[in-house]
Amino acid sequence: MESSAGQVGTVRADDVRTRDRVTALLLEHGPQTASELAARLGISPAAVRRHLDALALRGRVEERSTAGAQRGRGRPARRFHLTDAGRSGFAHAYDDLALTALRHVAASGGPDAVRAVAEAQLAGLERRASDAVARTAGASVDRARALAEALTAEGYAASASAIASGGQLCQHHCPVAHVAAEFPQLCEVETAVIGRLVGTHVQRLATIAHGDGVCTTHIPGPARPGTVPVGSGRDHTRTGNTADPARPVPGERAARVVPRRPGPAPSTSNTPTNDRERTPA
Repeated sequence: MESSAGQVGTVRADDVRTRDRVTALLLEHGPQTASELAARLGISPAAVRRHLDALALRGRVEERSTAGAQRGRGRPARRFHLTDAGRSGFAHAYDDLALTALRHVAASGGPDAVRAVAEAQLAGLERRASDAVARTAGASVDRARALAEALTAEGYAASASAIASGGQLCQHHCPVAHVAAEFPQLCEVETAVIGRLVGTHVQRLATIAHGDGVCTTHIPGPARPGTVPVGSGRDHTRTGNTADPARPVPGERAARVVPRRPGPAPSTSNTPTNDRERTPA
């Protein structure tokens, strides 16, 4: 089992790609058994079955008995069919349509109109994800983990992990990356949705739309007791203005007091004097 968050996220991203290949094969070749799909993909039937189960839970495929086809002692063969929801996932041609529509919206109403379209589009995602997050009573990082599971179900291949400064939400797939590359309002609205769902202000550090490998969102953790925000001007290392008492340096010898020889009292005059003895002429 992979241990690090990055490795877990990579595995999920690979799963997404494999499931996309499974649905593509079902679209191209029609209903197939797990063994037939495994042969085309070059992986084991058990691995294919795991991906098919995940796709079935999302409503993208369904298993049906095929009339007239038999397998093993007369049992009817079970073939997997692509559902209407699974077919709707092949929306690559819609990217150009979405870009054309948003360009028209931007030309007519400006950036605010594009933002309004993005907010309307992501409102459904926020409603669906909020149900999963609402069942988690904990810190923002715990809510981020619940949100990651909800986003994964939506096709984002997301993962969340705790880090020293709070938490981090990673999305290894973006269904609208091509469109968001031209209209960053989609990423901005999505960031605001994430902040509302986890219950705190978040910061987007990287996006797939801008050429990064992963969409990364930083989720700040609660302030630790006794800390002061950076830039407040207070010194965190001092407990007060009292200086520490002087302590002797280890190994230092006490200075010897040399007694003065009898002589005239030192002058109090401000006139400079020469302490060197004069030699009689």
